[in-house]
Amino acid sequence: MTGAGVTALAIETHGLTKRFRSQLAVDGLDLAVPEGAVYGFLGPNGSGKTTTIRMLLGLVAASAGGARVLGEDMPRRVDSVLPRVGALVEGPAFSPYLSGAANLHRFDAADRRAPRRSRSDRVATALDRVGLSHAAQKKVHAYSLGMKQRLGLANALLMPRRLLVLDEPTNGLDPQGTREVRALIRSLAGDGTTVFVSSHLLAEVEQVCTHVGVMSAGRLVAQGTLDEFRDEGETRVLVRTPDVEAAREVFIGSGLVIDAPGAGTPAAAAGEVAAADEVVVARLGSAAPESVVAALVAAGVRVRGFETVHANLEQRFVELTGEGFDVVQ
Repeated sequence: MTGAGVTALAIETHGLTKRFRSQLAVDGLDLAVPEGAVYGFLGPNGSGKTTTIRMLLGLVAASAGGARVLGEDMPRRVDSVLPRVGALVEGPAFSPYLSGAANLHRFDAADRRAPRRSRSDRVATALDRVGLSHAAQKKVHAYSLGMKQRLGLANALLMPRRLLVLDEPTNGLDPQGTREVRALIRSLAGDGTTVFVSSHLLAEVEQVCTHVGVMSAGRLVAQGTLDEFRDEGETRVLVRTPDVEAAREVFIGSGLVIDAPGAGTPAAAAGEVAAADEVVVARLGSAAPESVVAALVAAGVRVRGFETVHANLEQRFVELTGEGFDVVQ
């Protein structure tokens, strides 16, 4: 998965590298984020996600390689690019003894391109979009972590943006707040905004993203559309039968299905077809699913249910990085 065939990219990097003394934080990154996409940027802690974002925004200099954001070289064209980019990186920082609205007024006033006359309307609209209208006059020091996160999103949305870069946007949010941010991202994408989301919540990425990139130890190990990402994973067959042992013997003996127990399958020892509670799960090799059913029936196995299951995002992540992942709903 390389994003081949994409003609218009909101973010494009070639060999982007960042070294901190003896540590190689980002190693030869080739990102391709299509315009209008919701791109989920995944990876365990320390994989280089935030460092990559900081390079894209011109906050730190790359050691090698290059980046283009909205069609312009970064950081050389930072003054032209950043006014069209909204960002929430490493948590928002606000004046604690000013209200949420007052903080946004100050940030908006610092933007030379923001019309003064419509400032109050922009602030009110941004607060409403993130569900903070009721707390507009509340001092920020009394905000919860989730409310501060929403205020950071409101700040990123004060002016129309072609690109929104969000680093862990649902951090600290309760389930309702998470759903609201999810809906906000969808609405922004529906308006044509490209959204680049760094996240460790796989359930969120699967529900809102159109494209995915996975980082591991500073390298981009895969990227593409969400469907491509899933399709390249291992396909498993799931059989529901009271004849669990007989089905297991067919799988192992026939060579039609090759076992590879992994994330999302019933527990089983390495090298065995996974089986539990009248369900047998195994990896589908090159055989057609119908040939598996025929082999089961020929062996007298009573098949009560049969389905093929494509790898989900968690399984693909484990396959690519060998690491577990936070899957909080």
